[in-house]
Amino acid sequence: MEITKVNVRKVDSANEHMRAIASVTIDECFVVHGIRVIEGDKGLFTAMPSRKSNDGEYHDVAHPITPECRKMFEDAIIDEYNKIKDE
Repeated sequence: MEITKVNVRKVDSANEHMRAIASVTIDECFVVHGIRVIEGDKGLFTAMPSRKSNDGEYHDVAHPITPECRKMFEDAIIDEYNKIKDE
């Protein structure tokens, strides 16, 4: 699996911790939209797209299964965010 494209869009949000929204294309044939870039107490991290269920809980719509895959997504997204954050 290869991440072939990362799009990051900075947001001005009422949520003071959210910095951007990202889309990641995998192998030029599958895309995941709605990945959030969040500023936490320990720095930037990503949050996968989620949906609120009827019980009020949030559940990921799509997410990496292995720690290695999660790191690959997070590194690619945060690297791209760092390139555009001062624009």
